[in-house]
Amino acid sequence: MILQIPVQTGYNYVTKLQDMALTFAPKLLGAVLVYIIGSFIIRKSVNVMGSIMERKHYDRSLQSFLLSLVKVILNILLILSIASMIGIDITSFAALLAGAGLAIGAALNGSLGNLAGGVMILVFKPFKVGDLIEAQGTVGTVVEQGIFATTVLTADNKTTIIPNGPLSTGIITNFTTHGNLRVDLAMAIALDQDIDIARKVATEAMLSHPKVLKTPAPEVSVLKVADGMCSLAIRPYTVQADYWDVYFGVQELVKKAFDAHKIEGPTPTRIIISK
Repeated sequence: MILQIPVQTGYNYVTKLQDMALTFAPKLLGAVLVYIIGSFIIRKSVNVMGSIMERKHYDRSLQSFLLSLVKVILNILLILSIASMIGIDITSFAALLAGAGLAIGAALNGSLGNLAGGVMILVFKPFKVGDLIEAQGTVGTVVEQGIFATTVLTADNKTTIIPNGPLSTGIITNFTTHGNLRVDLAMAIALDQDIDIARKVATEAMLSHPKVLKTPAPEVSVLKVADGMCSLAIRPYTVQADYWDVYFGVQELVKKAFDAHKIEGPTPTRIIISK
């Protein structure tokens, strides 16, 4: 008995390759066209988005971050679409990508919160670089706005870095929004002193400071009468750059003026009840 083994000819291989090429070529051509058209659309979309943000005066760092993020996401979607067109099963890849995203999100939970907070701050702009703010227990001038943190320079020349997550969800006091700043001081006089004279002396002392604004005019009001004293609210106005000069300088000027006009301060008293 003779065993006959069929011989595969080269012609059969060529035929199969031709069949595969005819089957795969349209998909490959379609994938190339989709890539070219998709890349063009992505590029135009990113440019349009950049122009819109430019017209709305978005922060430069925010523009760069958002444009890069959108470009990466759109390119990933384009690549997945092309892979699906040429017959690659992307189900497992998509599941892997989703799992990796969840793992990265869990690992960077705090950082993502700061990232989201930074985006919110840069979009809504509760303050800008150069503003004097109070936030998270810190008072100082904003010197840098980042995606993850904001850098503030305090009055004693300390650099404080505040994470954007808690900063965006906390209370922010912006002293610079309206241009002029009111400096709030409190000084006490004895109860038997003339309030009108003290008001006049304090006002003249404030106006003698070169960095106190004439308009709005300085204010002197009775803040509280208690504990054997009359507390006066001393409120000069100035510009942001001169805030601390006025804060400390006015107190010294008013104290010297009170001394010169014999306006006495409160005398600490203690009542001792004997049995």
